[in-house]
Amino acid sequence: MVVEPTKATQVHLQDILRTAIRLQASDVHLVPGHPITYRVHGRFERTQEAALSAIEAQSILEAVLPPRLRVHLGDRKDFDCSVCMENGGGPCRFRANLFQSAGQWCACLRHIPEEIPSFEWMGFPDGLAQRLIAHRNGLVIITGVTGSGKSTTLAALVHLLNAKGDTRVITVEEPVEYVHRPMSTSVVTQREVGRDVDSFFEGLKYGLRQDPDVILVGEIRDRDTAQMALSAAETGHLILTTMHTKDAKGAVTRFVDLFPYDVQDDIRTQIALSLRSVVCQHLLPSKQPGQKRALALEVLHVNQPVRSAIRVGKIDSIESAIQTGKRDGMITLDEELVRLLQTGRISVDIARRFAKDGDAFPG
Repeated sequence: MVVEPTKATQVHLQDILRTAIRLQASDVHLVPGHPITYRVHGRFERTQEAALSAIEAQSILEAVLPPRLRVHLGDRKDFDCSVCMENGGGPCRFRANLFQSAGQWCACLRHIPEEIPSFEWMGFPDGLAQRLIAHRNGLVIITGVTGSGKSTTLAALVHLLNAKGDTRVITVEEPVEYVHRPMSTSVVTQREVGRDVDSFFEGLKYGLRQDPDVILVGEIRDRDTAQMALSAAETGHLILTTMHTKDAKGAVTRFVDLFPYDVQDDIRTQIALSLRSVVCQHLLPSKQPGQKRALALEVLHVNQPVRSAIRVGKIDSIESAIQTGKRDGMITLDEELVRLLQTGRISVDIARRFAKDGDAFPG
């Protein structure tokens, strides 16, 4: 849902969000007992020392929520929505998560640029992007920790499909972040959980009746959604989605673990047949202060060795398959770290901290 700030706190909230835009902040943290805090290129900055009181924080956050959700402040502990404001004559959007901590309301607001970033700006290989959208069916998972740019990558992939033409794309998001405008001969519809559809599961279920070629599912977080995604992938659709894992093989493990133990062998067989690619993203602090973070990728494409490893549950063998799969387009995280180190994007300390084999990066 897109929310307009109420007049009572409009000026204060707009000042906060405009400061975030001026600083090029990715996130704004509003937490009682702390000053307003901005994450700028991975580091925290504060523009004032005064800490927010619980009353100040709640007055700001109540302005974020639409009236129909505001009435639930007493019985719900978390809310997701979008905030829209004018800035410099154009719209500016933030994704907001409101939550309780120690009984007090807090929020994290993430800036969503009006323009979908290019793959070049993100540091995401164009050839990889083209390969991901070229899959005619199956499951493509973008994974990584929170804040690693997964939603931005998915939006860029949908933008590529939109520009390609003759493609019917349905997105199910919580909330809708980047807005896809009509382009070429493609048709893109975006459904927001809580506003347009009740859940990711229902968005997938009913999306299959809407003549889709591609369905984007914002996140797979429960068994029903995972099963529906597998079924859709098996029936000729390309499913793009995200999961929260620290590496590519972890996406397979996490997917299987959503199901009861007695059916996991069957699920592994389904994943082995349906999974096409997993891309794990890491956003690393730049070696140069003030520069945007560097994107490091681990890329898994499902070839026969990977398919066999998934089917029999030898997940550790996937790591070896990535290491030996360069000819198939696979990329190890440590290879990416070497590249970023050689091009001066990251420091040795950062490379060692994120590497799977830290000894490969001596100080």
